[in-house]
Amino acid sequence: MTHGAADLGEGAKAKSTLASSVYHQLREDLLRGALASESKLRVEWVVSRYGAGASPVREALNRLASEGLLGRHDQRGFFIMPVSAAELEELTRTRCWLEERALRESIAHRTAEWEEQLVLALHRLARAQRRSLEDPSSNNPDWEKLHRAFHRALISACRSHWLIGFCEQLSDQASRYRLISQDGTGNERDDLGEHRLIAERALDGDADGAVEALLNHYRLTAAMCMERLHQREVPGASAGRVSRGRK
Repeated sequence: MTHGAADLGEGAKAKSTLASSVYHQLREDLLRGALASESKLRVEWVVSRYGAGASPVREALNRLASEGLLGRHDQRGFFIMPVSAAELEELTRTRCWLEERALRESIAHRTAEWEEQLVLALHRLARAQRRSLEDPSSNNPDWEKLHRAFHRALISACRSHWLIGFCEQLSDQASRYRLISQDGTGNERDDLGEHRLIAERALDGDADGAVEALLNHYRLTAAMCMERLHQREVPGASAGRVSRGRK
């Protein structure tokens, strides 16, 4: 290989690394609601915020748009996808449809390795602190990763990487709503108990029971998000409303 070809190769690798870095940073900000929804994302602003060139930034923006985390207007650039009660309702309904199939398939084709991975994922989740020590009003990023790993482990034996991919895409969107709508008042439910019930029923081979527990888990999350979104839209709307109890 000539020096020129080597330099081109190194340049392409550096560009890809920068694009990946911008992608992960911007993706994290989008999921946790750090950027206002419906705002236009100018390339120049993203370049300044994340310290990368225009080319890697455009690559990252296109990747996020393909995942549905950004919208794109022809000739007018990118914008942050809006949030709405109707969108959350449709998202939750679709996620329940797909994950029910994925979980049933995973239980039907479970193996000893799958059981071990699920037990391990639950154990790690149980040991993690949900709230951030630096900012108790937000979730611990490590807990978020372990939470995602648990739900991925549940459906990992379904024998369809396509289905798993669709479920993960919907999981990202659901996480965005959950993180945007969190109010920092602490946990209002026994979320560990919910996860443990899902895992126990799945490990017992009780597909109907596991699906019921999983869908109840998602629907409760969506209902809590919906209520908080409503409270943000209508100041004082929480007055007189009955708070949701634990499941």
